[in-house]
Amino acid sequence: MEQITWRIGEHLREVRNTRQMTLEDVAKLTGVSKPMLGQIERGQSSPTINTLWKISKGLKVPLSFFYRQQENSLTVTKIKDVVPITKEDGRMRLYPLYIYEPVRGIEVFYMELDGEAAYSAEPHIKSMEEYIFMVKGTLELTAGERKAVLEEKQALRFLADVPHVYRNCSDQLCAFYDVVFYGDS
Repeated sequence: MEQITWRIGEHLREVRNTRQMTLEDVAKLTGVSKPMLGQIERGQSSPTINTLWKISKGLKVPLSFFYRQQENSLTVTKIKDVVPITKEDGRMRLYPLYIYEPVRGIEVFYMELDGEAAYSAEPHIKSMEEYIFMVKGTLELTAGERKAVLEEKQALRFLADVPHVYRNCSDQLCAFYDVVFYGDS
């Protein structure tokens, strides 16, 4: 876990330095305290997913930016080798498979929700879309005022610039791929 924590801190420092920002500047944009940001940069604190979302949204960078690694021309990713981001007391697991790169404009996650678990996401930046590809179980997705139920081997696209909720409709594991497309952002 130390390697992941350190990578997050390195990438936060990289964005801050590239934009010539102080920790105080970043704190104002993100709502995350200056001491917490400093601890994250130094690898002394592992931020929660909510803290990372605040930083991501405030700096207008994708969440997966903080997990990126150097790429090869052929990359095989095994979910068992990816450290998941967990939420809802570990009942939601988000595996960052391929993180955002500006040339591609997408990032890919594998997500699991334990039985009856739900995860609420804040609105993403304008023009972002998500593409859900169901692997297992039944998922109810609410995006703003709209709701859809997906089953295995079904897919859904939605604008993600509204609050959205992923809810497992059963007592069995629900699993799906989530492709985030950044559009014009």
